[in-house]
Amino acid sequence: MAEQKDPLVLTCIDGSRYSGAVCDYAAWIASRASAPIKLLHNIERVTTPAVADLSGSIGLGSQEELLEELTSLEQQRSKLLLEQGRQMLESARERAVKAGAERVVTCQRHGSLIESLVELEDHIRVLVLGIRGEEHGESNKGLGAQLESIVRSLHKPILVVNREFKVPHSIMLAYDGSESARKALDMVATSPVFKGVDCHLVYVGDGGDSVLTEGAEALSNGGVYVVSASLEGRTVESLIAYQQEHNIDLTVMGAFSHSKLRDLLLGSVTAKMLLETNQPLLLLR
Repeated sequence: MAEQKDPLVLTCIDGSRYSGAVCDYAAWIASRASAPIKLLHNIERVTTPAVADLSGSIGLGSQEELLEELTSLEQQRSKLLLEQGRQMLESARERAVKAGAERVVTCQRHGSLIESLVELEDHIRVLVLGIRGEEHGESNKGLGAQLESIVRSLHKPILVVNREFKVPHSIMLAYDGSESARKALDMVATSPVFKGVDCHLVYVGDGGDSVLTEGAEALSNGGVYVVSASLEGRTVESLIAYQQEHNIDLTVMGAFSHSKLRDLLLGSVTAKMLLETNQPLLLLR
């Protein structure tokens, strides 16, 4: 199938518990933005064979037979993974279409997921993925093994899904006037995805009045209904408390600082929000 030229809602599909919700959120974004969806299933390289290579510890006469058997097993494994991925993608495609997406394509790739996403970055409008992959099973704890690396590697909006789909009627924009926060503000103000969705513009800390006024004006000029709030206390705890009090459906914020050292010293607000919030998080860098 020919490569889509329009910016895509790229959606990562695996066998995790969040795959269905990921499809639903991707379909919601795609239908509101009139954008196509690409469903991606990536098969990571496996460094260990299906059966350990013991050829060095057995007689020379048996090495060729064993190596042939190992090769056959790896080929079978590869075919099974491809078929499993194909079935996942077909099920996801049907779900996305049922949810209202009009243009849906599927794609299987081999190799590193991060490398695949970086290669596709120029075609991405929004990336949608689950907070944890299939290796976490039914666990409700921790972040996916590659999530932070993906967020740090891409410069596109990334929606991290951590719950079943719920149509967003309200969003919270965590705003501090930083470069990434301004990008988030501009996106909310101009994107058709957020038309008709209430936006709570929230600042945590002292001296936020001028920042909030500036941000609220930009959103209002974009036709967005805005509720501004200045909060005190620890950033993550204050944001989550506000989110729960006002039944916020989705949070938008800048992702990570540019300094990894600063994150190590102070702890990353982004990582803490990902770990502690129970609502999807849309991140921008």
